[in-house]
Amino acid sequence: MKSKILFVLCLLAGLMFMNAGLDKFLHYMPVPKDMPEKMIKHGKAFMEIGWLLPLVGSAEFVGGLLLIFGRTRALGAVIIVPVLIGILLTNISVAPSGLPIVFALIAIILWVIIENREKYLPMIRK
Repeated sequence: MKSKILFVLCLLAGLMFMNAGLDKFLHYMPVPKDMPEKMIKHGKAFMEIGWLLPLVGSAEFVGGLLLIFGRTRALGAVIIVPVLIGILLTNISVAPSGLPIVFALIAIILWVIIENREKYLPMIRK
């Protein structure tokens, strides 16, 4: 039962990250009307640095895709962690209303990391 719950959560989180990554390339999601001015400035700054938006979008898409499949879930979590840290810091400093979703995503990724800890151990062993 635990593995089925983890699969569903990883599927939902993976689809969320894939959607966010695709939006960075295709810009199909409308900007909310109540978005804070600072958040709009952050978005414009991302667009000014030409390589940053495609890099983050690619990491989100690939990491989200890898999260869906059990065999690649550990790698997907490693790819998503830096993106998730950026999302967390942005929400703390600019838009705290998004923190509940960020904390839910962090909980899912931490669960994936804990469940796959044996795959990470060779990186830190002598």
